[in-house]
Amino acid sequence: MLRAAIFDMDGLLVDSEPLWQEAELEVLGALGVPITREACVETRGLRADEVVALWFRRHPWEAPSEREVHGRLLEAMAALIRTRGRPMPGAHEAIASIRRRTGRLGLATSSPRVLIDAVLETLDVRDAFDAVHSAEHEPYGKPHPAVFLSAARLLDAAPTDCVALEDSLAGVVSAKAARMACIAVPEAEQAGDPRFAIADRVLGSLLELESVDWEALAAAKR
Repeated sequence: MLRAAIFDMDGLLVDSEPLWQEAELEVLGALGVPITREACVETRGLRADEVVALWFRRHPWEAPSEREVHGRLLEAMAALIRTRGRPMPGAHEAIASIRRRTGRLGLATSSPRVLIDAVLETLDVRDAFDAVHSAEHEPYGKPHPAVFLSAARLLDAAPTDCVALEDSLAGVVSAKAARMACIAVPEAEQAGDPRFAIADRVLGSLLELESVDWEALAAAKR
């Protein structure tokens, strides 16, 4: 059976995607970047520094530096999470249910520690995870598998004994590249994307988690 489960954070446990869009529009828009909400969806699942770098390549600005813009983006996002962050439907129930099934839980996210702390405190789930790992400590973020592989090591579990839960396509690619079982929970606007078929299961929300055949999910990794 699967020995550990590794959750993504943004868009899966916390309803942060609209907040990310708001922060990106505010911070990058002030620099003259012609960013739109639709464009924000394209970078979903990437690290914040990678988002800033991408937009700088497309529409470079003279000042401030990319590093400073990255800091501004994180500050804006942390404030939004603490004031308006809400759990995704079924988030708390999913954490409790999957712990009963796998025993060990991890968190593997593209977000840096300052945002992880804001989310864990806002949702009151700081003690829910046995390991928390950020892609900010990896050479590459998702869709590279590094963040999931590191989280598995922290949980003392082989990647093939883990199930990852993700909402973004980049995250699903990352989990599958790490040779993990993967449950995808894409947002409604992305649910029809055929590329999510690489996940082992695709759910409409975490509320559908009880419909998952866990024995079949584990058998698929043998």
